[in-house]
Amino acid sequence: MEKVNILAQYMPATAAPVIAKWIDYFQCEFKISKNRATKLGDYRHPYKGEGHKISVNNNLNPYAFLVTTVHEFAHLLTWNDYKNKVKPHGTEWKVNFKRMMNPFLEQQVFPADVQQAIVTYLGNPSASSCTDLKLARTLKRYDDKSGHSRLEELAEHAVFSIKDGRRFKKGARLRKRYRCTCLDNGKIYLFNPLAEVLVFEVSGT
Repeated sequence: MEKVNILAQYMPATAAPVIAKWIDYFQCEFKISKNRATKLGDYRHPYKGEGHKISVNNNLNPYAFLVTTVHEFAHLLTWNDYKNKVKPHGTEWKVNFKRMMNPFLEQQVFPADVQQAIVTYLGNPSASSCTDLKLARTLKRYDDKSGHSRLEELAEHAVFSIKDGRRFKKGARLRKRYRCTCLDNGKIYLFNPLAEVLVFEVSGT
């Protein structure tokens, strides 16, 4: 019961008992991690006598936390079925992700827009993972903004900063990312459109 209560602090309460059962059934070490800039969650397969390990960032909103958790458990199930003989987000993983997401879709634990985004994603075989842009954008509607904006919301040439204090000027979009110039060292960096940034000013050039 304690496990369910802890999980319910980070995900929709009705989903917590299911995830608690998965943790016990797969004998998985499940860790709620500090925010990591490069990933939302992580799965590590059994190695040298240690079992499955899953970690999910603690700063995610409840719906993003649950989607990420299911994403990582789909990796676990795929490893059990195929070991490392298939692609990380290949057909086998997609099938398992859909199977493991179904109970939550049936329970309707997600808001209508998130539920529809997940259903659309599950019907899209070209998507490489559950963090595709449309689903991620929908999930971010439920974030606590805390004064931050998404990079895609800013006008071109807007000046912004990131968590480490560095300042950038927003440039043109190149395929899936924005080309931004760091004002502190002059280097060019590519940013995800959904990156959360703090706006300073908007420049005309």
